[in-house]
Amino acid sequence: MSTRALAAEALVQVLFERRSLSAVLPQYLAQIPPSDKQASERALLQEMCYGVLRWQPRLTAILQHLMRKPLKARDADIHALLLLGLYQLIYMRTPDHAAVTETVSAVKALNKAWASGLINAVLRGYVRDAQRIATEVDRDDAAAYAHPAWLLNAIKNAQPLCWQAILTANNQHPPMTLRVNARHMDRAAYLQALQAADIAAHAAPHTSHGITLAQPIDVEHLPGFRDGWVSVQDAAAQLAAPLIKAQPGQRLLDACSAPGGKTAHILESQPDIALIALDNDGQRLKRIGETLQRLGLDIDGSARVQQGDAATPTTWWDGIPFDSILLDAPCSATGVIRRHADIKTLRRAEDIMALAEQQARILEALWPLLRPAKEGGGMLLYVTCSILPQENQQQIMRFLANHPDAHEQPIIAEWGHPMEVGRQVLPGEDAMDGFYYARLIKE
Repeated sequence: MSTRALAAEALVQVLFERRSLSAVLPQYLAQIPPSDKQASERALLQEMCYGVLRWQPRLTAILQHLMRKPLKARDADIHALLLLGLYQLIYMRTPDHAAVTETVSAVKALNKAWASGLINAVLRGYVRDAQRIATEVDRDDAAAYAHPAWLLNAIKNAQPLCWQAILTANNQHPPMTLRVNARHMDRAAYLQALQAADIAAHAAPHTSHGITLAQPIDVEHLPGFRDGWVSVQDAAAQLAAPLIKAQPGQRLLDACSAPGGKTAHILESQPDIALIALDNDGQRLKRIGETLQRLGLDIDGSARVQQGDAATPTTWWDGIPFDSILLDAPCSATGVIRRHADIKTLRRAEDIMALAEQQARILEALWPLLRPAKEGGGMLLYVTCSILPQENQQQIMRFLANHPDAHEQPIIAEWGHPMEVGRQVLPGEDAMDGFYYARLIKE
């Protein structure tokens, strides 16, 4: 089957059926044999899917400019194919004639030969008048920055001084950043291993074990990956474990812990603890177990994987208080759009309030699980990969106002920006994703 036809079918599921690309893409990659000859086609499929979703608001605006009337719902695959053609013409190095010809040819694999003339006319129409069309479309910020209008306005309101930089960062290809497993070696030793393998890399700022590669590569080509020497984790996510400051003998909860990167980092940094990794998704919990096993971390002794809803501790908590809780709260993921371009399509304005309410419920449920003040108190580290204040500082300020026994422990650091409460990293700063951290003490 045509790679472009496969990409169109995958995009239909994201754009029109509202499924995540990470859930959809593997089944289409599986239709291309994993041979060296087909490696470029697999890479092309992935690049086109991510690229169309990254630029979809702008591509859609251009397509609307080119077409007299929209396609019918049953022809969503042709709509996706047109977006793919425009993406190749505008953002890839594909020659114009090849982009048009290959996209037109893909309709045969979709059994819609009638659309050949339409696709040919629309794409050649763009080629003939590209500059004028782009100028007209880009008068609208939502098209120019390739973000839905509601999200663009939300980011502009949240960060009025740097919203353009954030939107630009969201449209960039993210770096591939690693976390060296401290139980195996230090960062300097792994940098030497990368150099010996002719893989260019440098230390990631603000981290003890972070390394950023000059170019992303398949994890199987990383020295010692199968042996647990290293994991893939953005530098901003690597800030959590040092902020937790786990001490020997402590009891910790990692709530909403999947896929387990922060869980593993805590255990790599301090093995002499009792840690519960909690999540309500059984499949994602399975991934945590696999990750801990690959890294050689103890899942039978110091760590336990537990299925349960963080908002209802009565269904899983054993009544023994925790010294520290890491709450990696469900959020809009507006800080990681460059890694998950489908967020622009899948997220809706009304989701923000619903997520804020869910975060508040979880905070309320987990706070009593901390060690009481009379026994020395405990610490809760609140984390999101959002840049919206409703999920971040506003959420924590409201919690503090309603809980006299809760106090902020300010985070003093060289990364991010101090907020009224907590600290915010914006997308692209020091090559990091957008993350928010707030540290609360019970006393």
